[in-house]
Amino acid sequence: MPEARIKIAKSDIVRTFDELPKKILGKSDIDRILEQNRQFWRLRRTMTVDEFLKFLLADTKLKEVRFDFPNRKIIRYVWGKAALYDVLMSLHPTCYLSHYSAMFFHALTIQVPKTIYVNHEQQAKSRGEGSLRQDRIDMAMKRPPRMSKNFTDYEDRKIYLLNGKQTDNLGIIEMQGPEGETVRVTGVERTLVDAAVRPFYAGGVYEVLNAYRLAREKVSVNKLAATVKNLDYIYPYHQVVGFYLEKAGVYKESSIALLRKFDLRYDFYLAHGMKETAYSEKWRLYFPKGF
Repeated sequence: MPEARIKIAKSDIVRTFDELPKKILGKSDIDRILEQNRQFWRLRRTMTVDEFLKFLLADTKLKEVRFDFPNRKIIRYVWGKAALYDVLMSLHPTCYLSHYSAMFFHALTIQVPKTIYVNHEQQAKSRGEGSLRQDRIDMAMKRPPRMSKNFTDYEDRKIYLLNGKQTDNLGIIEMQGPEGETVRVTGVERTLVDAAVRPFYAGGVYEVLNAYRLAREKVSVNKLAATVKNLDYIYPYHQVVGFYLEKAGVYKESSIALLRKFDLRYDFYLAHGMKETAYSEKWRLYFPKGF
């Protein structure tokens, strides 16, 4: 079949893509569309998906979007225009926004972060029981935090694709993005816990404290305490959450007391790698001096 045939079929090809329910596609989607319509478009049987893509990118409104993550490069194809968060939600079927990005969506920061955190949960790992000891906690928390290097630049943003703890998508909700798109994001309670656990993905401890203050009218402390319990961290992050609630100065003592019902068996730390610290006996917690 002559190569000109694809040019003749262009209007039918464009119509098919215009009628697609989604505008963000992977290579496998393009391949499926080609196979489903090859006969109707009267394209040669030997035409490959790469050849088809070359035509689409050169002669139609299909655009290639590349995310050059160090761990794995991801390519998406966008038909026409698509909202940024729609594209990001396509990085993995169950991914969601977390940390500073979730804080922004919930108006828990007055900043407009240029870094976007997309979380893809890893497979569940076996948990070592009985391994928590004070000397190990001290050693781990006095070191700098282990930050993901799996990020890439996209337009004027830095995009992190985090491989987060397996939680069965605990506390994930859907919200409307700035262009009317549907975005999966951690709910307020889960966001506050995540920010407390990984403040380096949330603008730092002062930004986290401000988020706890701004959350006063949005958060259920009962649900917050339940979220901490259900996330079942080995380290006693309930001490961090309780400290933030108290330090925020806007929560009732009866609410803060919910976090004191957890065990306070170990000294813990507000963040990794703190140099000069003060100590809260009430929460058995080290925090930056002057905080």
